[in-house]
Amino acid sequence: MSSTIEPAPLILSGPLILDGAWGTELQAQGLERGACPDAWNLTHAEQVSSVARSYVQAGSGIILTNTFGANRVVLSRHGLTEKAAEINRAGARISCDAASGKAKVFASIGPSGKRLAIGEVSKAELLEAFSEQAQSLAESGVDGLVLETFTALDELLIALAAAKATGLPVVACMVFDSGTAKDESALGVAPEKAAKTLTEAGADAIGANCGRGVKGYIPICRRLRAATDLPIWVKPNAGLPKLEDGRIIYDLTPAQFAAGIKNLLEAGANMVGGCCGTSPAFIAAIGDAIRH
Repeated sequence: MSSTIEPAPLILSGPLILDGAWGTELQAQGLERGACPDAWNLTHAEQVSSVARSYVQAGSGIILTNTFGANRVVLSRHGLTEKAAEINRAGARISCDAASGKAKVFASIGPSGKRLAIGEVSKAELLEAFSEQAQSLAESGVDGLVLETFTALDELLIALAAAKATGLPVVACMVFDSGTAKDESALGVAPEKAAKTLTEAGADAIGANCGRGVKGYIPICRRLRAATDLPIWVKPNAGLPKLEDGRIIYDLTPAQFAAGIKNLLEAGANMVGGCCGTSPAFIAAIGDAIRH
């Protein structure tokens, strides 16, 4: 398979529209807080498929898979270590079936939740976990892999090596919401360092997701664009979270979010979607804003 990212057929003439949040959509389908979302690929496949289909119907040219936490390190918290490959294969099949040729499928791979720098996990353990996940996803027919919501560059580089070994296109994303100016990862990685290091390590696209709303990611996007010639993938949150009646809500409407996305495209993003707090309505609004 080619190592470059091809646009989905529906949006050859413009930027790629990604999908939105999965966690909140699954919670709307009945997923309880604290439960393992990835396990639903085996136990609630129809509900997971419903989320994937809703994003295709909303106009996403690329949808993800319900596999963000499906590496064996994370799954061990739920007693599901030995089901890692099965959960990933099921997640890939669900999204590929839902896409039905109308969208590409990039499988989601998230961090381990453990710190390599302080010895909570070893390089060998991470490489084994990410390799198992990436290979299981690749063997199930996805079009690419996206490494998302990473805060540690050393862990992301291990995940990138594992993902690149599949031969699929790989997008490598970090969260930039920390530091004095809220423009670094939680472990102090600046956008320029991330872009340069990940480009040299063989990523096919560089990205940022979560942690910030659209407005906060516009200057981050400009800095990523200045530091790499690779495509830029950005999935901001739907503004800032607030707690109301025991529920976390976000302050942007779909229309407000979509207006900000247009500024993000002007800042150099090539692939845009939403993270926490977004829904199919946000993705549909992005499509409307771009077309108009």
